[in-house]
Amino acid sequence: MSEPLPLTGVRVADLSRVLAGPYATMLLADLGAEVIKVEEPSRGDDTRSWGPPWAGGEAAYFLSVNRNKRSLAVDLKDPDGLEAVRELCAGADVVVQNFRPGVIDRLGLGYAAVSARNPAVVYCSVSGFGPGHEPAGRPGFDIVVQAESGLMGATGPVGGPASKVGVALTDVLTGLNAAVGVLGALMRARATGRGEEVAVSLVNSALSGLVNLTQQALVTGAEPARAGNAHTTIVPYQAFPTADADLVIAAGNDSLYRRMCAALDRPDLAADPRYATNPDRVAHREELVGEITATLAARPADHWAERLLEAGVPVGRVRGVLDALRTADARGDDVLRTVDHPTAGLLEQVRAGFRLENTPPPLAPPPLLGQHSREILTELGLAADRIDAMVDRGAVRQHPKGNR
Repeated sequence: MSEPLPLTGVRVADLSRVLAGPYATMLLADLGAEVIKVEEPSRGDDTRSWGPPWAGGEAAYFLSVNRNKRSLAVDLKDPDGLEAVRELCAGADVVVQNFRPGVIDRLGLGYAAVSARNPAVVYCSVSGFGPGHEPAGRPGFDIVVQAESGLMGATGPVGGPASKVGVALTDVLTGLNAAVGVLGALMRARATGRGEEVAVSLVNSALSGLVNLTQQALVTGAEPARAGNAHTTIVPYQAFPTADADLVIAAGNDSLYRRMCAALDRPDLAADPRYATNPDRVAHREELVGEITATLAARPADHWAERLLEAGVPVGRVRGVLDALRTADARGDDVLRTVDHPTAGLLEQVRAGFRLENTPPPLAPPPLLGQHSREILTELGLAADRIDAMVDRGAVRQHPKGNR
């Protein structure tokens, strides 16, 4: 028998949109929280229009970060709509928002206003640049923050141009940081009855996520050089071409290096004093990489991967995204889940990166725009005729496939 999910009974008012905030609230939903996603009724979350590709009329981008939520599509410019969302926040355990600074306060939905009615609320504000950043209120999408944080400057081929990471990584890191901050503050709120304002930003998440590179820069006083698909301080730790595909080898210590040499039938490389320790190998990177490359080019990737795995050396093929998903699922990593979406039908999705072995996560599909509006407004105490009037004047959207 499975245990209750850790956040069962926790209500989250999700006033965020695009990626960082919705990713954080999806993780909370995966842990059992009830997440109510507040959306603008005419268009909804920006990512609903970020297609193609589409599935059942829904953008794949939106589908990726909004499972296990209910959608309340309500106009915050409408007095009744705004009052409903204020009531929602007053009864929520957690509020997550990423409005431009000043906008949320003018709506009466800022931390001061919400906590005055709800002292135990955990209130998470997500921004591109932190609350103390100058100029104030600076907007920041992922690619801008990748540039400003040094992430782009550290990424790309040796001697070549800077390059962004292929996914909006600063948003993903921010979502993870938001979820961690919320969970910590929620634990204290449950123990003391005192809430907390949690501030997370893309730029701080990116800078903290650069870990060893930021410390390297601070220690040396110099900019880290771009290393392409190699590592700045470990050799060999990079992608290599083989006879038919690229292969990554990560010999992260001297023992693994010697095992690699044995698997490649290159005992001479293990015995060469130039390569005895990792600092030695870093100093003679070019020569050693050339030797390994020449050896690997003689046979296909599967041959070398099998031999290296048998030797206990970390190794992997460079795969495309779809190939990676299918391969991981086939090998028992349990990465894919199937939900029944009201317009897309059976929809495959990638589960969160954590597992709770005794508590399977919920399996609700990402919501249609306004799918649960009437249901949620009724729960907030609004009478049916008042909800009808709001729908009639466009202040609320109720999707025809939703609960009525």
